[in-house]
Amino acid sequence: MQLLEHRLQGGKDLQEIIMSNIVTEIENEIKGLKLKAQKENVGTVTEVGDGIARIEGLSDVQASELVEFESGVTGLALNLESYNVGAVIFGDNTSVKQGDSVKTTGKILQVPVGDAIIGRVVNALGEPIDGKGKIASSVNYPVEKIAPGVITRQSVSVPLQTGIKSIDALIPIGRGQRELIIGDRNTGKTTIAIDTIINQKDVICIYVAIGQKTSKIAQIVAKLESVGAMKHTIVVAATAADPAPMQYIAPYAGTAIGEYFLDQGKDALIIYDDLSKHANAYRQMSLLLRRPSGREAYPGDVFYLHSRLLERSARLNSEYGGGSLTALPVIETQAGDISAYIPTNVISITDGQIFLETDLFFQGIRPAVNVGTSVSRVGGSAQTKAMKSVAGRLKLDLAQFRALAAFAQFSSDLDPETRNQIERGKRITEALKQPPFSPVPLAEQVATLWAVTNGHMDEIDVTKIQEFVAHFLSHLKIKYKKVMDEVADKKIIEDSSLKALEEAVAEALKTFKPGSESFKKSEAAQKVEKTEYSVSTKKDNKAKGKKK
Repeated sequence: MQLLEHRLQGGKDLQEIIMSNIVTEIENEIKGLKLKAQKENVGTVTEVGDGIARIEGLSDVQASELVEFESGVTGLALNLESYNVGAVIFGDNTSVKQGDSVKTTGKILQVPVGDAIIGRVVNALGEPIDGKGKIASSVNYPVEKIAPGVITRQSVSVPLQTGIKSIDALIPIGRGQRELIIGDRNTGKTTIAIDTIINQKDVICIYVAIGQKTSKIAQIVAKLESVGAMKHTIVVAATAADPAPMQYIAPYAGTAIGEYFLDQGKDALIIYDDLSKHANAYRQMSLLLRRPSGREAYPGDVFYLHSRLLERSARLNSEYGGGSLTALPVIETQAGDISAYIPTNVISITDGQIFLETDLFFQGIRPAVNVGTSVSRVGGSAQTKAMKSVAGRLKLDLAQFRALAAFAQFSSDLDPETRNQIERGKRITEALKQPPFSPVPLAEQVATLWAVTNGHMDEIDVTKIQEFVAHFLSHLKIKYKKVMDEVADKKIIEDSSLKALEEAVAEALKTFKPGSESFKKSEAAQKVEKTEYSVSTKKDNKAKGKKK
C-alpha cells in the first residue's frame, strides 16, 4: 500500500515538473514576442473592364502609386477622384473581378536594370519573355524620373554613326541627341532603326516595340541575332495583343533601362517604335478613365506624355560620368501629313527629323530620305572632320538637283551647265542608295561621297553607279587598305590620303568593267534584301485590290 502511494506521489511530482517547464517556455515566448501594429489601406473594386478598374476605399493612395489586387496582379493609380480611384491594370485584367479587395503598396513602378538584361527580350514590366530564364538583377530603376538638368549636360559633339550614307552625310546624329524618324507606313522607318543598331560597336542599344505584331518583333530579334547585334541590344516589347497600360508604360521602362547605362558613364541608344501607337494607347486609357478629351480625342496632356519621355535623353558632362542616351523616336504619318497633331508635337520636342517619303520609296530611292524636309539641328557638330569635308557641298548639290529636275520636266532645251548639274544630282542620288541591314563603315562612306561629289563618276552611266561604287571600294580595300584604316582611325582626310584616293579612283575607272560576276552576285543579294522592304506593301496592295 505504501509502495503504491509512493508511486502515485512520484507521478504527480513529474507532472508538476513538466507543467512548470511548459509554463516557463510560454512565458519566455510571450516576453520575446514583439507585436507591431500594421496599417493597411484596403479598398474594393466596384467596376472593372478594358484594363481599367474603379476602386472605392483607397483613401490614402497617391498618384502613380502601385496597387495590388487580390489576384496578385498589379495596377497603377492614375485618377484620384472624390469617391473612387481610377487605376490601370498591368497584365491579365480578366483575373480582376468586381468586389475584389485592393491594397496600396507605398511604392512607385520600377523595372530591373543592369548588364544582365543585355541580350534579352523583356515586357514593359522588365519580365523576361524570351524563354531564357530569369534575369539576375538586384538593381531597380523607377519608370518615371525627372530629366537631367541643364547644369549636368554638355553639348552634343560626338557622332553616332548609323552606317547609312544619306543620314551620316546630310542629317548627322550625335550622342545625346533626339532625332525623329517620320514617314508613312512601309517606308523603311524600322529598317533605319535596325541598321543603326547593327552599326553600333560600343553603344548599348534598347529597342522598344510598341503595339507591333508579335511576329514582326520576332523577325527583328532573329535579324539582330543573325548579325550578332543582340550582344549589345535589349528589346522591350509591348505587342498589339498587350493591353493599353502595358503599351503606355513600355517607353518609360525602356528609358529607365537606358538611364542605368547613362549613369554608369556609358553610351546608350534607345529607339521608340513607334510613338504614334503609344499616343493611341494613352488616348484609349484616358477615355476609359473619363478624362476630358481635346483635339483628335487625345487628352490635354498628350504633349507632356512625350516631352517628359524624350527630355530624359541627354549627354552628361564629365563631372556626372560623361554618359549619353540618344533617342530615335519613330512616328507614323497618314498620307505624308506631318502637320497632324502627334507628328507636330514630337517634331517640336526633338532635335531634328528624318522624313521618309512614299514617292521616293516607290521610285527605288532607298532609304527614301527627303533631304528637303529632313534636318538635324545639331548639324556638323555631330560629324567627323572627314565626313564634314566631303558632305559640305552634298546637301546644296542635291537641293539644286531637285529644283532643277522639277523645272526640267517642263523644258527640253537646257543649257550645258544646268544639264551637268542634273546629271551630277542623278549620280549622287544613285550613290546614296544602299540595301537594308547593310551599314557602311565611315571610311567607305567618305571615299564614295568624295568620288561622286568631285565629279569622278560623271562619265559613268547612271545605271552603273552602284556597280562602280562596289568596284571602287573593292579596289581600295585590296590596294589602299592602309589609307582606309588611316581615315577610319584619324577621322580626317590628310593630303597624303587625298592623293591616294585620286590615284585609286583613276585606277578604278581604268579597270572598271560593267557587268562583272562579283557585282552580279552582290546585286542579286541586294534584290533579295530589297524584297523585305516591300513584301508587306505588296500584300496590302493585293488586299486593297480584293476589297475594290
